[in-house]
Order: sequence, then structure tokens, then C-alpha cells
Amino acid sequence: MKSIILKSFSDHLQVTEDLFRNEYVIAALEQAAQNCIQALKKGNKILFCGNGGSAADAQHLAAELSGRYLKDRSPLFAEALHVNSSYLTAVGNDYGFDEVYARAVLAKGQTGDVLIGLSTSGTSTNVIRAFVEAKRIGLQTISMTGLTGGELKVLSDIWLAVPSEDTPRIQECHIMMGHILCNLIEEVIFP
Repeated sequence: MKSIILKSFSDHLQVTEDLFRNEYVIAALEQAAQNCIQALKKGNKILFCGNGGSAADAQHLAAELSGRYLKDRSPLFAEALHVNSSYLTAVGNDYGFDEVYARAVLAKGQTGDVLIGLSTSGTSTNVIRAFVEAKRIGLQTISMTGLTGGELKVLSDIWLAVPSEDTPRIQECHIMMGHILCNLIEEVIFP
């Protein structure tokens, strides 16, 4: 068991070290924060989507912004698009699971909002469909993916790629990048 623990730690450290040295990702993360800050200052929203563990991460990050991250401050409008289970199951039943986020973007999104999609593969059809609709109606799109980015990479105004193909390591880094994003947003909006 110890060897599995140590390998997991070692693999995590390696991916984190690769991110630490990746100037593209660092610049993209800074730009993502600036885009979110500008949107929030104009009264716009940050919407999140993902599936499975990525849905949990999306909800976690939305809560950090709408509640608090490190500072006691006014709430910011951030929402994970999957949190209404009645909506999710109704749309999934009536239109198919591929449409659940696209329809939510159309219902809740407006020009100037930001959509952040988390997908380790970058090939989650429902997240891709959400990005297509988001771009069509004027939302900024930011994706967090793994190494290749899939189709989501192409649909993203900003692409935050974790240099790994290992789902657990990618998700760990998505939460880390998301926490950095929340920290930057708080520091600028609430100095």
C-alpha cells in the first residue's frame, strides 16, 4: 500500500512541477482571471460545467466565488449549471444528456458572462455543446482539460491544459488552478 501512496504523491508532484514550468498555462491562468474579473465588475456571471468529478469541482469552485474563498467579502455571481437536479433530469429525459448544459447556457447566460468548462478529456459532448451555444450568444469560454484538450480546446477563448493524461492528476490540478483563479479574483476585486 505504501508504494501506491508514494507513487500517487510522486505522480502529483511531477504534474505540478510541469505546470510550474509551463509559461503558457501560467499566462493563460492570468488571462482567465482578468477576463473573469472584468466580467464580474460589469455585473456579469461566471458559469461552470463538468461531468462526474469535474461536476463536483465545478460546484466547488462556484461555491468559492459565490460564498467566499479566503476573504470575508460580498458574494459574486457564480453557479455550476448542474445543481438543479429536477432541471438536469427533465432536460436529460426530454432532449438528451448532451443538451443539458447547452440549454442551461441559453437560459442563464448572456453576452459578457464567462463559461468555465471542466473536462479531463476535452471531449465531453454536453460541455462541448454548451461552449458552442456560449460562443454563439457572446459568452467568453474558458476550458480546463488534460494534455490534448480535445474539441473543447478549439472552442475555448482560453485553454488551461494540465500536462497529463491521468484523470486523477488532471482533476487535482484543475482544483489547484481553480483555487488560484478564485484567489486572483478576490485579490483584485476586494483588495
